[in-house]
Amino acid sequence: MNSSSITIGLAQLPVAKGAVSENLATHLAYIERVAKDGADVVVFPELSLTGYELALLEELAMPKTSDVFNTLSSAAVQHNIVVIAGCPLHNEDSKPHIGAVICFPSGEREFYAKQYLHEGEDVYCSSGTQHYLFTVNDMRIALAVCADFANPAHIETAVAQQAQVYIASALISEAGYEADAKLLASMAQRHQVPVLLSNHLSITGGWQTCGNSGGWNAEGELIVAADGTEPSLVLCHIHQGQLIEGMKNHVSSLH
Repeated sequence: MNSSSITIGLAQLPVAKGAVSENLATHLAYIERVAKDGADVVVFPELSLTGYELALLEELAMPKTSDVFNTLSSAAVQHNIVVIAGCPLHNEDSKPHIGAVICFPSGEREFYAKQYLHEGEDVYCSSGTQHYLFTVNDMRIALAVCADFANPAHIETAVAQQAQVYIASALISEAGYEADAKLLASMAQRHQVPVLLSNHLSITGGWQTCGNSGGWNAEGELIVAADGTEPSLVLCHIHQGQLIEGMKNHVSSLH
């Protein structure tokens, strides 16, 4: 693939409450499938490894040396793909973070902790303090987790740090989708960068989520989106910073 092009897969998958081993197996199946589809990166929703279960965060919080991350890292190496999965991260100093692990084909792994929390999340977790950007095929990508994108400072900082693509790993409910979709579209148009969304499809944390994972181009146009809450892999093809096309694949049981 040309250095100025990238394919990002958005995973929209069923997630079971607190069932890390089961959810990990689903992640591995999606990683294998999306790698065969030619993706360079795959992004899973917020807290995808556990479900959005705030009361369980302390119990399920994962250290950076977790065997779960070892397994995801091995999959990233095996399939030559960057894997971004949502997880509660152990925090030695305070309550756990709502975070993400980023596993690279080189075997390296990095972590991001959500900076902006929804009301009530601070009862169970701590906010992060650092932005996170990474580069694949010479393309600079910024990562957001859910409420991060609702704060204008988050994407403004990312763009100031030369982000060419902005990805939100989120939990968006049926009731919240219309407003959030308008916001994501306006962010793309205002900052002239593709904005991508990986969202849940299951009921999680008491929320009925709505799926519709997809991508907006730099004009704020929705180029591709999953069909509601169908288990799906959405592929977003980006060339020279422009989201030029997308494809959605329904996913039947993979394991």
